[in-house]
Amino acid sequence: MAAALTTGLEHVLPLGSRLNARGALEVGGCDVTELARELGTPAYVYSEDDIRARARAYREAFAARTERFEIVYASKAAPITAVYRLMADEGLSCDVASGGELHLALAGGFSPDRLYLHGNNKTEAELGFAVQRGVGTIVVDSFDEVDRLQRLAPGQRVMLRVTPGIKPETHEKIATGQEDSKFGFGLDDVPRAIEACTDAGLELCGLHAHIGSQIYELSVFERLAEVLWGMGDYPLLNLGGGLGIAYTAEDHPPSVNDYADALLTRVPEGVTVLCEPGRSLVGNAGVTIYTVGTVKRIPGVRTYVAVDGGMSDNLRPMLYAARYEAEIADRFGGGDLCTVAGMHCESGDILIRDTELDDPRPGDVLVVPATGAYGHAMANNYNAIPRPPVILCREGEARVVVRRETYDDLTLRDA
Repeated sequence: MAAALTTGLEHVLPLGSRLNARGALEVGGCDVTELARELGTPAYVYSEDDIRARARAYREAFAARTERFEIVYASKAAPITAVYRLMADEGLSCDVASGGELHLALAGGFSPDRLYLHGNNKTEAELGFAVQRGVGTIVVDSFDEVDRLQRLAPGQRVMLRVTPGIKPETHEKIATGQEDSKFGFGLDDVPRAIEACTDAGLELCGLHAHIGSQIYELSVFERLAEVLWGMGDYPLLNLGGGLGIAYTAEDHPPSVNDYADALLTRVPEGVTVLCEPGRSLVGNAGVTIYTVGTVKRIPGVRTYVAVDGGMSDNLRPMLYAARYEAEIADRFGGGDLCTVAGMHCESGDILIRDTELDDPRPGDVLVVPATGAYGHAMANNYNAIPRPPVILCREGEARVVVRRETYDDLTLRDA
């Protein structure tokens, strides 16, 4: 008989996760130790029902408060064709930050008119690709981009990205709304940018802003709505994404309902509000599983538990000092303070500085929750390590939606 999770990580793991009769973690009804045995490690494992449930929660939260809204999946969090397909199926729109993400979104079934193209330095090739495929809205980020679109697509529907001068409480590398930002038009430049769009023959339908990611302080979204509304009477206001998620047992982010309240409180009637959740749609829906290779106990110093992945499959701890927790997949709990190290030739290849594990041993399957956002997106081939597969689980059935790379894949582009 399966057991309920009582580890404090219930809100960090995918919805519906549980420990089975063997004490092993199940995600989407699939035993992750069995997945490790059958499909290998490292691997990204997602609960399909979790992703769908979070998409519906966003739609329901906004629908309960207004008829004028649009939920736009910020797909850089998990640019996976199968995930695009789920989001499209759940009725969301989608934002893409490159020509590659645009290609994947189209392959995942998104109608072009439901796509928003972002980016602070879109190339002419990317803009041309977007125009050719009929992308619904391009979010203009600079005067140079206005000039490019005037040449490529006069009449194109656009929104204007505004840098609102709001800096939320988050890591500096994922803050985007402060005055010193590479994104968007500063407040003083907005009137001139609006005029430039009009002179270029572009259809300016609204304003867009994004202030950062992994945000818990909801009052900043109320201030953002006030700033954008104060710039003119536009039918569309995109207030970005950024809602934080739980990475550890101590994290308790705001609810989607509270987030919807914050976005809608200061918006006038008759205005359609767009929001762009990414991390909060997929982050807790996924875990990464590894196999423990070595355990080094250095008396009086620390215990290193080395796994068969690291900075090639989760770069966030190295980029942002992001904090995670881990468990032995079939022995939750335990009081051995350990540092989870990757296998790469870098001293900085540390996934988790301190986490408590139950007597880790070589061959154990280690699970790291809350890796559904930016793990796959930032995966790389450092040390020529093949990238992991992506596995979607539902009702006990697992399907590989992105296969594991092979050594032969590493030489495919050789000229």
